[in-house]
Amino acid sequence: MAEGLPRRVFAGWRGLGLFWVLVLLLMGGAALWLDRLVPPEPLETVAEAPQAPEALAQSPAAEEPPATVAAPVAETPAPPAATPDPTSAPSSAQVVVPAPVVVEPPPPPADEASAQTPAAPAPPPLDVPVVAPDFPAARPIPAPDPALLEQGRFGALPRVGTDGRTSIRAYAGQFDRQDTRPRVGIIVADLGISNAQTEDAIRRLPPSVTFAISPYAPRAAQVAERLRAKGAETLIGLPLEPAGYPLNDPGNRALLTGRSAPENLANLEWVLSRFPGYVGTIGVVGGMRGERFAAMEQSYLALQESLRNRGLLFVDARPGVAGPARAWGRSVDVILDEPATRSEIERRLGELEAIAKARGSALGLAHAATPVVVDRLVAWAAGLERRGVVLAPVTVLIRRPPEPSETRPQ
Repeated sequence: MAEGLPRRVFAGWRGLGLFWVLVLLLMGGAALWLDRLVPPEPLETVAEAPQAPEALAQSPAAEEPPATVAAPVAETPAPPAATPDPTSAPSSAQVVVPAPVVVEPPPPPADEASAQTPAAPAPPPLDVPVVAPDFPAARPIPAPDPALLEQGRFGALPRVGTDGRTSIRAYAGQFDRQDTRPRVGIIVADLGISNAQTEDAIRRLPPSVTFAISPYAPRAAQVAERLRAKGAETLIGLPLEPAGYPLNDPGNRALLTGRSAPENLANLEWVLSRFPGYVGTIGVVGGMRGERFAAMEQSYLALQESLRNRGLLFVDARPGVAGPARAWGRSVDVILDEPATRSEIERRLGELEAIAKARGSALGLAHAATPVVVDRLVAWAAGLERRGVVLAPVTVLIRRPPEPSETRPQ
């Protein structure tokens, strides 16, 4: 018993020592494993530390060469480094290596830069839309008068009032008839087909221009209402059989030489009932001017009589022909947009002015309110009065029928 006790004590201490050795080995291995998981933090440098504004102002970066560990090999000695600010210097126990600083040269002065770089050539002028000048405003056209309407098979149709009033006078645009200067009228046709072109024409063209709304326009009544508010006269386009028909097709509501008189009368009533409040019609739709229908003299005269009996004027879209023989109206003198190029439109506007000065009045027709047509008309109309000519609505330019039996509308 006495001899076995020291052996047991020694064995117990040895086991305890082995236990702590194993614990220390495990802790050391764990520390090494954690050290590999976490990347070492980078050393701080002087370049990363914020510098005081005073130090930057006293030591320009352009005069300091980049600091390196090795001595410079150039024969010219490097300029001394600026004394660091003691308020931002690191402690003596810290070894700090400044990072190289890349400095871009300052931009040259404006005068020097312009002397080194030649001036860029001016860009070519752009053909931008002409800004509409402030044309004089006109009084709005009166709203459609129920006394000048009657119900037809397709809607309301114009008629002469019981007191003799007609649409020609009721919906005429504003104009000083005492003005003795030569008068020029402009009709812009096919309004309402293109929304963008219609909006541009209504917004920019002067109110003395007359607008012909297409019978096939999806919102003809709304377009007419806007033009009345502008103070502009309106016509409705009348589709008549043109030259080259049926290749040139004026639409399913056209008056054709191969249709009977009742069929043509029905189509005429359909066209006239598209919207109220216009002064008359013009024989043009889609650039087609009804040459073949006009060649049928009896049918053409019957059409004119129907329009006169309803108190409407008629504009013949064929340039150079005699005016209507049975209706109030006249023919067009110049087509402005055939072809629709800037130079040709300007040339024909000048021709129109010359005719007005020679004869007292002239009437021009543009087939559509394309951007080039609107631009040229705006620029032309802005200087028209300085050239001694006045722009007039179409009701000022019409003529009475040559027959002595016809009476003037009231």
